[in-house]
Amino acid sequence: MEDRKYMLKNYNFKLLFLVMAAIALGTLTILSVDITYMTKQLIGVGLCITALIVVSLIDYNFICKYYMILYGINLVLLILVKLIGFGADTSYGASRWIYIGGLTLQPSEFSKIIMIVCVAVFLDKHHDELNTFKCLMKLAAFIAVPAALIFIEPDLSTTLCLLFTLFIVIFVGGLSLKLIGIMVLILVPSLAGFLWYIQQDNLPQFLNDYMINRILGHLYGSEYGSSTDQQDNSVMAIGSGQLTGKGFNNTDAATVKDTNLISEQQTDFIFSAIGEEVGFVGSVIIIAILLLIVLQCIRVARRASNQKGMYIATGIASLLAFQTFINIGVATALLPNTGIPLPFISYGLSSLLSICIGIGLVMNVNLQKKNY
Repeated sequence: MEDRKYMLKNYNFKLLFLVMAAIALGTLTILSVDITYMTKQLIGVGLCITALIVVSLIDYNFICKYYMILYGINLVLLILVKLIGFGADTSYGASRWIYIGGLTLQPSEFSKIIMIVCVAVFLDKHHDELNTFKCLMKLAAFIAVPAALIFIEPDLSTTLCLLFTLFIVIFVGGLSLKLIGIMVLILVPSLAGFLWYIQQDNLPQFLNDYMINRILGHLYGSEYGSSTDQQDNSVMAIGSGQLTGKGFNNTDAATVKDTNLISEQQTDFIFSAIGEEVGFVGSVIIIAILLLIVLQCIRVARRASNQKGMYIATGIASLLAFQTFINIGVATALLPNTGIPLPFISYGLSSLLSICIGIGLVMNVNLQKKNY
């Protein structure tokens, strides 16, 4: 392994500060929703910040050398989810978490980061032949196995988020615009056919009933699908915050969190608590911080010293952007109800640790940036 000598002036303190600011605001919101999470959240934050800094000092090229080992570990963890996993909602048969060393982990969260690294190495190795049929089939199979394991947990939202993220990485890697045009021509009528198909009661379905109900409920109203009460209450909470919100730990005004109108508000619907407690101004500030983190990752990608670094930074930026869009889209009822955490903000060690590891990789890419 080549000895890397990093210069302190190249350390991206701006990105580190933005991440710590986002985590701090997320922690304040989580504790305001439920103070009983204080010990776990503070320990988790300390662990994640430490992991971020440690990873930022490890040469990402060294990590990339062992991408197939990471890929294998990823598959093993995802298979263990089906064998010994458990879910928050057993009525749907969902298994998304496993116990390892006394910790509860969600392997699909780490799978996002691992697959970004693996696809980055694959693209770097096959850059000149990317648009050939053989290479694209190999890449599709490479991605399909972990994506399928996540899908059958079942976890459609994480599967789609992973695929969208990797598509952006592949696009940056040089995917032909002609091929993208062909894909669009295929996907648009396929989407229409998919919506028609899931409404047919006499045909076998490949999606779980609750997934179909959420999609139909969002498109046509709750009378055609599952209840939209969670999202309706979320929109009400966000609107009730008005311009500046009711304040953290507010006891003077009735709040949605106090009436338990949104279950597990500290996780997937954390943005409803943000809107209620810090209002429009606070919500815009948090969105702006997340946007600045994405832009910093893009900036690192543009200045990366090699293609692997560019692909990794692009992947992390895309992942953050997609997760933020989906989470806020669900909380504001623009998208069907689905379980995607808001990066750095939502409660959950797996989500926070995985994304901090991703940011650590981006910061190491920045340490080895091109010198102009």
